[in-house]
Amino acid sequence: MADTDSNIFELDRLIELIDLMKDHGLLEIDLQQGDQKIRLARGAGGEPMVAAPAPVVPASSPPAAVAPTETPAAAVEENPDLHTITSPMVGTFYSKANPDAETFVKIGDMVDNETTVCIVEAMKVFNEIPAEVRGRIVAILVDNEEPVDHGKPLFQVDTSN
Repeated sequence: MADTDSNIFELDRLIELIDLMKDHGLLEIDLQQGDQKIRLARGAGGEPMVAAPAPVVPASSPPAAVAPTETPAAAVEENPDLHTITSPMVGTFYSKANPDAETFVKIGDMVDNETTVCIVEAMKVFNEIPAEVRGRIVAILVDNEEPVDHGKPLFQVDTSN
């Protein structure tokens, strides 16, 4: 192993630390040298990956809030006029542009292809999500500031209008 005076961020030093992780079954190591920080973690396949410290993500809403997303999904199969708007990315769902603003849409609102229905914030980037369909909002399936995954249903739109 390299001497303790060396820079922990040198490639040779990082390779030695990765080998150390493998040899001792360590899943992660957090390192700091001065004001520089790094986290080494082994993924599901046991392969090492280098990542910045993970942000704290609030716990998801209680299981009762999950039930509405299951029922409308079944309704989509029964009603071809219902379109589900899903999250295009992992992030945090925002129903309004800021805490004092009105919600982008509410149940009963008409939307078209370019209507912004929400914002999904991912890695400090606020992404406006368009409806990409013309119709009437019939269900809002997530709560404001709720964490969402890629593909999670956000809205139901009746396109028969």
